[in-house]
Amino acid sequence: MSIRGITFDLWDTLVHDDSDERHRAAKGLRSKRDERRHLVWEALNADAPIELEAVILAYDAVDAAFNKVWKEHHITWPIAERLELIVRGLNRPQPKAWDALVHATSIMEVEMPPDIIEDCLKSLQILSKDYQLAIVSDAIVTPGMELRRLLGNHQIVDYFSAFAFSDEIGHSKPHPDMFTTVLREMKLSPGEVVHIGDRDHNDIKGAQAMGMKAILFTATRDVDATTTSADATCNSYPDLLDTIHNLNS
Repeated sequence: MSIRGITFDLWDTLVHDDSDERHRAAKGLRSKRDERRHLVWEALNADAPIELEAVILAYDAVDAAFNKVWKEHHITWPIAERLELIVRGLNRPQPKAWDALVHATSIMEVEMPPDIIEDCLKSLQILSKDYQLAIVSDAIVTPGMELRRLLGNHQIVDYFSAFAFSDEIGHSKPHPDMFTTVLREMKLSPGEVVHIGDRDHNDIKGAQAMGMKAILFTATRDVDATTTSADATCNSYPDLLDTIHNLNS
């Protein structure tokens, strides 16, 4: 069966995850990790004094719980839920600046975005002429609504006809719901679609379990390259174009 659709992971497949950290450092800004904790402390401290160290400990504990649920149960708690758990863990009510806190945390990677991967835009322009394109991405901190804005700022959002973001779907990869959502919107069967991503467990195994082909993309992250079950591996967008052509032959 020929390939008619391509689904893409976002982080380290379309954009270089955490490449925004060097931009933040160049502007003298805190790292994202530190800034998220500082935002919570700032909001709570404005209502009643609290030690920054206490906020950091609570934030770290919730992050650890988030990672366990994400990796073992394939669910990514929306950022508002995570912030709510932090505040409750500190025995504090929601701060008066709650909405501003959630918003500031949600848009951090939009206001100071990670870099688009080299040749991504040009390749999407080429691929979109022959294939339907979609995104299947976990939303770790930035919600799907803001990730669409990030992609729009990189001028690539319009190349995609379907989206599955984990905060909107209710599950994260490799859960089948992440893939069936876009397959349904694309009106394609699994055998007509190839998924591209950088993580073997989440991207490759998840897609293959659905009956899709899968390509491991290693341009910025190659941790899984030696153990992957991917149908193919590639390390750049020019290489990806050839790889898809070969799979479709």
